[in-house]
Amino acid sequence: MTPFPRPVMGLCAWPGTGKTTLLTRLLPRLRLWGLRVAVIKHAHERFDLDQPGKDSYVIRQAGACQMLIASRQRMALTTERSAAAEPTLADSLTLLDPRTVDLVLVEGFKREPFPKIELHRPSLGRPLLCGEIPHIVAVASDDPHLHLPRELPLLDLAAIDGIARFILDQLEIDPRGALP
Repeated sequence: MTPFPRPVMGLCAWPGTGKTTLLTRLLPRLRLWGLRVAVIKHAHERFDLDQPGKDSYVIRQAGACQMLIASRQRMALTTERSAAAEPTLADSLTLLDPRTVDLVLVEGFKREPFPKIELHRPSLGRPLLCGEIPHIVAVASDDPHLHLPRELPLLDLAAIDGIARFILDQLEIDPRGALP
């Protein structure tokens, strides 16, 4: 992975485990603690941010290879790719402005070499990933007695403050806000 000047932590799991749900619960906590957090989400399928009929959609459909929408409050860049290969995390990180973030949380890119927390729900009947993916640094689960194939911290999936603190400790980030 290309070095990025800000700490990066990933969340990985089988589909349907709750990665996005955890992100939406972590983000407000990290913001409360004074951190500016960027999120990169890997998507395997084709997706659209534009809505059919909107100017940006029409312009992209007409052949723009990049479409940047800019306003006082928001910017969004859509880039058409003809590459057969999946984008790497390094490719994605180059699009972020490190001056505007303190931490990058990543959903996906589970096989790439950067630290990540595995989310695991035994009730889904899927195997643990931490036995085969070496860059997993902890497992967050709804089973407090989960047997792990190697020695790792076991986090309570429902304890958002605990997971947030683990991320900050692991990445050696000192939050600007008050911790509870």
